[in-house]
Amino acid sequence: MPLCLTKALRPLLLLIAFTLALTSCSRIDLAYRNLDVLVPWSLGDYLSMNRQQKSWLDQRLKQHLAWHCQTQLPSYLDWIDQIRQMVAHDDVTDQQLLQRTAEAREAISRVTQEITPSAAQLLRGMNDDQVREMRQAFSEDIRERQAKYVDTPLAQQIERRAERMQKRLTPWLGELTPAQRLRVKSWSQALGEQNRQWIANRAHWQQQLSLLMDQRTGPTFEPRLAQLLQEKESLWTPQYRIAFQHTEAQARSLLVDLMKQSTPAQRQFLQDRLAKVRADFSALKCMKG
Repeated sequence: MPLCLTKALRPLLLLIAFTLALTSCSRIDLAYRNLDVLVPWSLGDYLSMNRQQKSWLDQRLKQHLAWHCQTQLPSYLDWIDQIRQMVAHDDVTDQQLLQRTAEAREAISRVTQEITPSAAQLLRGMNDDQVREMRQAFSEDIRERQAKYVDTPLAQQIERRAERMQKRLTPWLGELTPAQRLRVKSWSQALGEQNRQWIANRAHWQQQLSLLMDQRTGPTFEPRLAQLLQEKESLWTPQYRIAFQHTEAQARSLLVDLMKQSTPAQRQFLQDRLAKVRADFSALKCMKG
């Protein structure tokens, strides 16, 4: 998978994550053709597929990408237009962001439903060695994230989180003002130790999938996998459910405040960037049939 996709930034809204993943690459058409982020987790990070499996997955991804471009991207253009209208009319409010986030979740849900049968078929065909390798990779993934995001002083976690957010915002707003940087810092402080709950919940989900792989030849495998992929929220830990609600509320509050503090130049910068993303999507060959 392309490096620019595997290191795509996590933005504030779910569909902005999609556009960031694309626009972080130099050519949006090339990025889209390799958009394996349509798969909810990167298989290549957790297991080694044999040649037959890789070939099969490549073909499936091409089919899913064609479906996605022809049936889903048009609604993304409308979504971007709504964001542009919000900015133009100084209407970036908590309620508007709630609505846009709900629309983003619906879009991602449609993608997840589309790829679940392919994921089930691929995982069902894994051998014991591949399952063992996947479990080891899961364990290493959690250890690395624990070391990077949790096993550091809280003050350092807060500082790094603020730095990451500033880095994510700059391509959309340009250089932040001192007041905006201070607001980002207060946002990071308000999240406290949310990294701990996020990683614990990630480990919980991985454990559920690991246990399910022991039943991959049985009749309940695909329905259970569908729940893991399509209804993740139903499997969240209670602690993470609370933390997530808090995190989302803080993210919306941050966006609202940053737009209130934005300069005319920043708002124009954002409009130009959104317009370019929209134009790049519209120019994709698959959008033209």
